[in-house]
Amino acid sequence: MDIFKKTISLVVLSLSLCLASTANAALEIEISGGSAQQVPVAIVPFAHATTANQENISAIISADLHHSGLFRVLEIGGVVSRPSDIAQIKYSEWSALQAQAMVVGIVETLSGNRLKVTFELADVLKQTQLTGMQYNIAPNQLRATAHKIADEIYQKLTGETGIFASRIAYINKSNGRYALRIADVDGANPLTMVSSKEPIISPSWSPDGSKIAYVSFEKKKPIIFVQSLAGQRTVLANFKGNNSAPAWAPDGEKLAIVLTYGANSQVYTINADGSGLKQITKSSAIDTEPTWSADGLWIYFSSDRGGKPQIYKVSSSGGEPQRVTFEGAYNVSPRFSPDGKSLAMIRNDGGKFRVALQDLASGQVQILSEGSQDESPSFAPNGRVLLYATRTGGHGALAAVSVDGRVKQSLNESGGDIREPAWGPLQH
Repeated sequence: MDIFKKTISLVVLSLSLCLASTANAALEIEISGGSAQQVPVAIVPFAHATTANQENISAIISADLHHSGLFRVLEIGGVVSRPSDIAQIKYSEWSALQAQAMVVGIVETLSGNRLKVTFELADVLKQTQLTGMQYNIAPNQLRATAHKIADEIYQKLTGETGIFASRIAYINKSNGRYALRIADVDGANPLTMVSSKEPIISPSWSPDGSKIAYVSFEKKKPIIFVQSLAGQRTVLANFKGNNSAPAWAPDGEKLAIVLTYGANSQVYTINADGSGLKQITKSSAIDTEPTWSADGLWIYFSSDRGGKPQIYKVSSSGGEPQRVTFEGAYNVSPRFSPDGKSLAMIRNDGGKFRVALQDLASGQVQILSEGSQDESPSFAPNGRVLLYATRTGGHGALAAVSVDGRVKQSLNESGGDIREPAWGPLQH
């Protein structure tokens, strides 16, 4: 069956999402490759960081930095000293270990069942402090705080925004029920947002990270819902025919959606409260998979209006679409990078469907993934990594690849399939 038809047909999509996972399994990350020049970093175990009821905060920070592929987290078992603040560091020890940077910290108990987490980042070569922060938190915020610390370290050492405090959404099926789940970017803290015995597809985060739009077949037809992370759920689109493929505008005020409202699949916009429906594309072709440009001025979408599936763009207020992709006979599933400079897509590469990245200024395209049935690309908030769905060992899984293609990761839940990832915005 033509892969484009599989992508655009909600009926086939609902049948193809034969997913299975354990009910509460966290995603497990495996990493391969890495930056050509990884920064060697020493993460000293935080003083008093681990008790029977506390997460190992230094281990979480280490794992975050390792998974980025940009850092080489050093083994420090042979180092005798365990400093908890900058003043205690014996720099000669850490220079001998070839550390260029090191992290020290302490977790202290406060009154009222609160914790004070302090960390400092040191430049070992210059023997100076690069940054440091304190957090007054509840005990159940330790993991989130570890991710924030990793983001601070990442930003200070690379100059780029970190992504460890963000979350991902994905779909699974367990015991005959479909579920929309969210998890930390490292796969921890999986939470089921909604589940149904009927398929759930196409999760899409609101720009502020407070809501997720998705498609549910629970009423025996595809309907678009919006659900807040607090649990409130509303119907966004339940028009005649199919309602599918929600995509939030950058300002969060509107969504692009796809309706078969008296015609083939066409792109519409709708206000976030369900009002103001407006048709954007009008053709006898199938127009689907809308995504907004970073500035909100354009909607990119997949269409077979030229005979074969390609990506087009149209003004977000409507108008005549323009073709965007010309290289290759099959390009679908457009996704914009946060900086608006690149467009991710799925390309038929010699009969294999893979994640590709097109530089919009030069038109140059790079194939990033290595699978044969890769789908659903989604950018990290800093634009450095792409998350996507793939198949491995006969089951669905998630994978991630850096935009330079050097760092690759796989994310699996033991014993089952997971599909349709969506990377959420940074949590502040």
